[in-house]
Amino acid sequence: MAETGFLAGKEIDMSEQRSYPRHVKTDAGDIEIRLMSPADEAAVLAFGKGLPTHDLLFLPRNISEPKVLSAWVKEIERGAIQSLLAVKDGKVVGCGTLVRDPHSWSPHVGEIRMVVSLDVRGKGVGKALSQETFALALGAGLEKLSVQMTVDQQAAIALFESLGFKAEALLRDHVRDVDGKTHDIVVLGHNVAQVQAQMEAYGLPGAVQH
Repeated sequence: MAETGFLAGKEIDMSEQRSYPRHVKTDAGDIEIRLMSPADEAAVLAFGKGLPTHDLLFLPRNISEPKVLSAWVKEIERGAIQSLLAVKDGKVVGCGTLVRDPHSWSPHVGEIRMVVSLDVRGKGVGKALSQETFALALGAGLEKLSVQMTVDQQAAIALFESLGFKAEALLRDHVRDVDGKTHDIVVLGHNVAQVQAQMEAYGLPGAVQH
């Protein structure tokens, strides 16, 4: 089962209690991964403004807008979302966010949103950040995860497929960019509970720890 290699701990030990900040070595250099706090608002806004416009379509809202960042910080403060930042030399180069709503009809489901700076792509930063965000979701006891992106963001799709995510839906003309052009969105899902059951059936009950 190729999709369980990551979960079985070959890349990261999911059974350990996650604590931050954490430091990882990547081809882009040493990266600090830490939880986002209200004090990071200005740094994350600068990160958002430096992203190519098309990359902002990864996210439901435009994080290059100050009012969006302010709302984001308020959501963090009230515990509605958790965001991890990848920081290199004091500069934010990536952000991974876990969104969940325990009061909805889907309290067992979480959504992962992630984007990294253009200059560190393909150097392991996105991989490390996605793994840590995934670990946050497991620690929260979520049973299913989803992530969405435009269909042409092939590197991001491949990254999440390597974590065991599978395509579940195609939403045509679902987002409109600043130029008015519409783009299709692909929704990927990961059934954590099902994978855990499969691992247990293979005699690996500790492979996925909540």
